[in-house]
Amino acid sequence: MEFSPLNRLPQDTVHQIFSHLTLREIIISKCVCKSLNSTLSSPSFLHLISTQQPPLSLLALRPSHRTHSHNNNNSNNNSSNSNSALHVFDTMLNYWFRFPLSFLPFRSHYPITSSHGLLYLWAEGPTGPMGPTANSKTLVVCNPLTRQFKLLPQLGSAWCKHGSVLVGSPNQVLVLTELAAIYFSGSMTANNWLKFSSNLPSKPRSPILISDSILALCDVGSPWRSQWKLFRSTVKDLQFSQQWIRLEKHEWGDIFDIMKRPRLLAGKNDKVLMIGGLKSSYSLHSTCSTILILRLDMECLEWEEAGRMPPEMFRYFQDSSKFKVFGGGSRVCFSGKRVGRLALWEENECGKGEWRWISGIPGNSDGLYRGFVFEARLNAVP
Repeated sequence: MEFSPLNRLPQDTVHQIFSHLTLREIIISKCVCKSLNSTLSSPSFLHLISTQQPPLSLLALRPSHRTHSHNNNNSNNNSSNSNSALHVFDTMLNYWFRFPLSFLPFRSHYPITSSHGLLYLWAEGPTGPMGPTANSKTLVVCNPLTRQFKLLPQLGSAWCKHGSVLVGSPNQVLVLTELAAIYFSGSMTANNWLKFSSNLPSKPRSPILISDSILALCDVGSPWRSQWKLFRSTVKDLQFSQQWIRLEKHEWGDIFDIMKRPRLLAGKNDKVLMIGGLKSSYSLHSTCSTILILRLDMECLEWEEAGRMPPEMFRYFQDSSKFKVFGGGSRVCFSGKRVGRLALWEENECGKGEWRWISGIPGNSDGLYRGFVFEARLNAVP
């Protein structure tokens, strides 16, 4: 590229040429060489195309806990983060991309979730004068495509350890624990977190934020036998004493009893996905016959089966002592110890669910990969 005829063209002309590409094609072009990456990352080019590019839905991986711990222990300067990146998978191209995060001036950072084109990370120890001290953690929101970022008001390390971070509309963030919740919105006049009591019956499992509703699974059973129930609240309701409502209908029957270790994900059109192992019986240590995906319509509160893992795929997870679930919308990803690849359920435009494998996973892990959906956008501003 350094000796390409493109270098002889005025920059405005190059920008006009590449402005006709899709966002997917622009991301691919940026991988060609440093010169083209710099050209297609310039503020003038991003401004030119920011209003004409639809978002690109990708599957993003969180760094493994092993890698995150290594970075924390070896990050006396910014060198440990020089190669840091967000690894994303394009299901249409069946290809892994890498978005560099080295522009973030922190000793270590850990991507956790995203919403509306913005990536949220826990960060520790900035290299510059604009952030928390070396021993504190804060939430950072950034757009990896435009390299813009912003620090949210500082938090204690306990929220990082025990809190689940939920994000909705841009700059709307909720951190939820069993006993308390904190909320921040960019529209608030005060630049600080609002704190509420949550008073859930147990530690929330895989909480999600859909529109203005917060949903979480809680174990209301005994120490000897789990009994999962679905609870719902809103940010507004968290301000009142009667905060959480248990969602249940007689027609649901034993839907929670047939699921082993259920998890929630936000589905399409404000629907809820519940994923878990389908028990072979009601016994305490029952084995699972497959992994089931159920879908809840929040308007009529009716469940339907969205998909179940094929037997030839499930046998790899049957031998795994643990598996993780991530995704959302029309995609659900599964990882398991010693499986070595990801299983993907994806709903096509006709509403039919399809299963396939994702290979070539980057990085080192114990096989239990975690992640989230990243909707890449050029016009998302932290």
